[in-house]
Amino acid sequence: MRISTTSCLCPFLVCLCFIQRCSSVSHHTPAKVPTKNQTKLANGETEVHHRPKRGWIWNQFFVLEEHTGPDPQYVGKLHSNSDKGDGSVRYILDGEGAGSIFIIDEVTGDIHATKSLDREKKSHYVLHAQALDRYTEEALEPKSEFIIKVQDINDNAPKFPDGPFVATVPEMSEVGTSVLQVTASDADDPTYGNSARIVYSILQGQPYFSVDPKTGIIRTALADMDREAREHYTVVIQAKDMAGQVGGLSGSTTINITLTDINDNPPKFPQKNYQLYVPESAQVGKPVGKIKANDDDLGINADIKYSIINSEGANTFSISADRDTKEGIISLKKPLNYERKKSYTLHIEGMNTHADPRFSYLGSFKDTATLKITVGDVDEGPVFSIDHYIMDVYENAPRGTEVGAVTARDPDSRNSPVRYFLDSKEDDERYFRIDEITGVIRTTKPLDREDITWHNITVMASEVDNPSLLSHVPVTVQVLDVNDNPPEVAADEEIILCESSRPGQVIQTVTAVDKDDFANGQRFAFALPSQLPVNPNFTLKDNEDSTASIIARRRRFNHLTQELYELPIVVWDGGEPSLSGTSTLTLRVCPCQRHGRIRACQGEAFLSSAGLSTGALIAILLCIIILLAIVVLFITLRRSKKEPLIISEEDIRENVVTYDDEGGGEEDTEAFDIIALRNPAAAEELKFRRDIRPEARQHCGLLRSRRSPSVDLDDVDVQEFIKQRQVDADLDTSVPPYDSLQTYAYEGQGSPTGSISPLDSPGTQSEQDYNFLDEYGPDFQRLAELYGHITEGDSPCRR
Repeated sequence: MRISTTSCLCPFLVCLCFIQRCSSVSHHTPAKVPTKNQTKLANGETEVHHRPKRGWIWNQFFVLEEHTGPDPQYVGKLHSNSDKGDGSVRYILDGEGAGSIFIIDEVTGDIHATKSLDREKKSHYVLHAQALDRYTEEALEPKSEFIIKVQDINDNAPKFPDGPFVATVPEMSEVGTSVLQVTASDADDPTYGNSARIVYSILQGQPYFSVDPKTGIIRTALADMDREAREHYTVVIQAKDMAGQVGGLSGSTTINITLTDINDNPPKFPQKNYQLYVPESAQVGKPVGKIKANDDDLGINADIKYSIINSEGANTFSISADRDTKEGIISLKKPLNYERKKSYTLHIEGMNTHADPRFSYLGSFKDTATLKITVGDVDEGPVFSIDHYIMDVYENAPRGTEVGAVTARDPDSRNSPVRYFLDSKEDDERYFRIDEITGVIRTTKPLDREDITWHNITVMASEVDNPSLLSHVPVTVQVLDVNDNPPEVAADEEIILCESSRPGQVIQTVTAVDKDDFANGQRFAFALPSQLPVNPNFTLKDNEDSTASIIARRRRFNHLTQELYELPIVVWDGGEPSLSGTSTLTLRVCPCQRHGRIRACQGEAFLSSAGLSTGALIAILLCIIILLAIVVLFITLRRSKKEPLIISEEDIRENVVTYDDEGGGEEDTEAFDIIALRNPAAAEELKFRRDIRPEARQHCGLLRSRRSPSVDLDDVDVQEFIKQRQVDADLDTSVPPYDSLQTYAYEGQGSPTGSISPLDSPGTQSEQDYNFLDEYGPDFQRLAELYGHITEGDSPCRR
């Protein structure tokens, strides 16, 4: 196949066509290697087969973009070696744009472009060509691929991103300082010609700025550009392709450049001398005037620090800068007095706080001005001699007692008389009054230090000539103490007295309180009342350190016998004159724990530790009672449901019931009473229910009966007694209807050596001390108390 073009649009295209044809010829030259239709012989010759030789060679095609001619644009020609020019070969084309953009002449193989192409949308097309026998539709050449490239022309102008741009550069920058870089883009092919080769130039903004033609960097072109002279600049940059040649396309953008501020201007006062009028009544700490130095800079570069540089003004006035207005605010440090000084001269300096060392050659960045202040005369209120008065007076002093005096004067030159009075909003009780001429303060009633120790009042003064001008001064009056309150024993709660207390044991150490105030500390003395008889239970010891100890005089207190004791104590204070008071203390007798360490009743301690209220305790007790009632009812029902001993009337059998009761010796007084065998007559008289505990008197009677010598065992016929019991058992109708065996064993009289039981011993009072049993716990403590009562004669049996 050969590719050829018939026309060229320009010399460049002519050269291109020439190169293309040469290339086609070179490609058309057949190779020297054997083909599929030839066979290489041994002598080096080749044998040609009957299949004809065909050539199918292609190359790239080019087509210009944006073609606007009336006829389709010729692209190239396809040709096969099998084509003899007789029209027997048919050429077909498929692939990208085949049939729509690119068409081929089936007979000649000429390819044309029917539409205008845009390289920026699609730069090349891939197609496939094939040669067929027109009559047999057999493929004369294999299907081959080739490319049609769209050749670029300069049809796109350079473009900048969305603008305009904004940039800043410090004022007074050096020439060549970089400001901003702008970059334009060109959609044309950068590899073909100069269509995408861009050159930058400045259209507006000279002579202040310049632009690099290749990089697009904008730089300063003028030195010492002053922001205070001009702050904003507009720069227009152009980008042109074709390397800036004539006929190239161009685009432009705008850059708004602002000069930023630097501290290149010192502060300046508009004038050198100022005047200010300040009345002498001006308040200390309040502003009295303002002054301002101008600075053309902005922000922190315009911050100014004001100061008063002469001592005359700095001692009386102060100045500070307002951050918003940049003004110097003048305030008063001390009160003004027209009569003492009528004018002040202030030298004020204003200086930048952020100086730039690059501009030190311009001089110091500060300025000074002079301010003359004239003090105005004002009719002032009275002035007290001191700012706060402190006075004192003794309590119980009679009405009209002098407390102290205040003094005020008119500071003006007229020296008007002054009148005094108390502030009616204070001192509602009216404890004091003041003489309106002399200023003497007196009491209106006796004062009580224990009620109010300090009184705060306010004295007001006014001029006779101008009563509207008032002055105030605070007065504090201290009420001094007088010994007018007797002391008392400090006992907020009752004292706990342990039952196991011994003679000489300290029960409680008490102190005293006194409402009076003693400068050297309170001193108290204690004693029992002398007019009362000697207390048999307690004594009091003065510890001579303002405390006293309550000491037991006897051993063992019983809360059952007497629970509460009252002990009056007399206390004397150390005042002048000395006062005394009598206080009665209540002592409660309680069983204490071991060694009496916890001085609290065990019942109270239990309740307090539990932290239960009365209502909660009642609820708990009700619950316990209900549970007990349920248990008793349950047991009763179970007993009532027991099966009878005789199941039926016919089932009557003889049964022997055996009771094996060995007894508990002398300690067992409930299982069997041996007195029934020893004295049957007495047993008949002493019949009582064993499920009820006998009273103390009955028990004592029993003891006496056991110790009574009237019982003579020799006179008792035991055999007769047993027979009598047998008869009683036979005649008893309450027993079951079967035989029962009752056994009575009698061992005889006692040992010849006598009994060792204490029941038969005569009652003698023992002097033995059972206090050592306290160390073994509460159970032994109770035992010790019982033995103690018996030995002391407290037993009801000895009464």
